[in-house]
Amino acid sequence: MITVYTSPLCPDCRECRVNFEAHGIEYEAVDITESMKNLKAFLKLRDTLPVFDGCREKGSVGIPAIFGEDGSVTLDWEGYLGERGLPVVYKENAPACSIDGSGC
Repeated sequence: MITVYTSPLCPDCRECRVNFEAHGIEYEAVDITESMKNLKAFLKLRDTLPVFDGCREKGSVGIPAIFGEDGSVTLDWEGYLGERGLPVVYKENAPACSIDGSGC
């Protein structure tokens, strides 16, 4: 099963959740804002994995972050759906939550 690091405060995460659930994609959600343990576990990954380089440079959090069973990591939930031939069924169109307005 995949693991998705997420937060209910993040509009991208809410869109990801609704779309994954609409398509029946099973995943373990780890809410990084639920506990310090979850936040620290995520930050350890974010601060060391190259996939997060751009996030760190831009000051983005890097969620939703999808960790595959095979060790793959993607920050592109829409691309994840597209690779499986699944359409995006819901877009909230809320303002991005990063400092520069480009994502979360």
